[in-house]
Amino acid sequence: MPEPAPRIAVIGGGQLARMMAQPAIALGVPLRLLAEAEGVSAAQVIPDQVVGDYRDLPTLREVTDGCAVVTFDHEHVPTEHLHALAEAGVAVRPGPEALVHAQDKGVMREAMARLGAPQPRWALVSSAEEVEAFGLPCVLKVTRGGYDGRGVWVVRTAADATDALAAARRTGVRLLAEELVPFTRELSALVVRSPSGQAAAYPVVQTTQRDGICHEVVAPAPDLDPVLAGQAQALALRVAGELGVTGVLAVELFETVVEGSPVILVNELAMRPHNTGHWSQDGAVTSQFENHLRAVLDLPLGSPAPRTPWTVMVNILGAELADVPRLYDGYPHALARDPRLRVHLYGKDLRPGRKVGHVNAYGDDLDDCLERARHAAQWFTGELGDSSE
Repeated sequence: MPEPAPRIAVIGGGQLARMMAQPAIALGVPLRLLAEAEGVSAAQVIPDQVVGDYRDLPTLREVTDGCAVVTFDHEHVPTEHLHALAEAGVAVRPGPEALVHAQDKGVMREAMARLGAPQPRWALVSSAEEVEAFGLPCVLKVTRGGYDGRGVWVVRTAADATDALAAARRTGVRLLAEELVPFTRELSALVVRSPSGQAAAYPVVQTTQRDGICHEVVAPAPDLDPVLAGQAQALALRVAGELGVTGVLAVELFETVVEGSPVILVNELAMRPHNTGHWSQDGAVTSQFENHLRAVLDLPLGSPAPRTPWTVMVNILGAELADVPRLYDGYPHALARDPRLRVHLYGKDLRPGRKVGHVNAYGDDLDDCLERARHAAQWFTGELGDSSE
């Protein structure tokens, strides 16, 4: 007897896979998970699972066997394995030809140059002399394997490049130099695209980073020139189409000023549900997670329109505070204080700087949304008192 709906294999057991589970349940679509260890975030909520290494091709074949499509919680599956799955008839979405642009920052920069997309000045470098020749200060990034601020160095002198060059040699990856952009703020343009070519664009959001990790998102970006917002959405849609992306694409952007006028520059790409789209769970008609599942199954996409004028997402980051034994103890105060608050916890152990959850606050007044979301996030981490009260 055939399954009632196509089964989707999801590679990676983090919070993004976990948050795909709820819309999958609503859609009646079964998920099969490849988890890196027992009990990780997504493994707590997706019962059909295999524990194994995403770098092992036989394991990937086992997980995808009988599945209509495979998609991802992260971009780290070796590109050659993705090609092998595709050649075996597995629908890989996004496909390896697209995903490589999120896996390799050098490949991404080369593609943006071909497309004529606005981006910072950049070059691939392999020595301190080449870093100096590029120009200081600058930013150095490993082209593969870096995320959440890892594998990124701000270099102001040639000596500052030592760690970056050593990391590149140790891992065998290329090193990317980029100009240190004097940006006024960071933005994210998130779109979703299906294999048949249907696409939808979410409002452009403003993001705030803390130690290289996304800390806060405001949707839509306050006081963003409508023309610039339209340019950002059009750019993201064009990138998705030109690169053949299936699913969610987040284009992280710098807003800066050139000759007195605001402009946008492409910072990085992500081809999966993204931290800057978490606000959509409670603030949009269709969340990024549901639209990602719809897209990889080539179902009609849902509306990305906001439900209210403002939504603020604040990440709950793991703290070192001993008086936060478990995040659950933050619920009584946070939910009683703000019945409209939406809390999403990931089932992760607390570690300094680790993303362990987020809160969404929505409404008609931006300042009110900011205060409510910030208060709740600080309460859960113990910054506002004893979360066990």
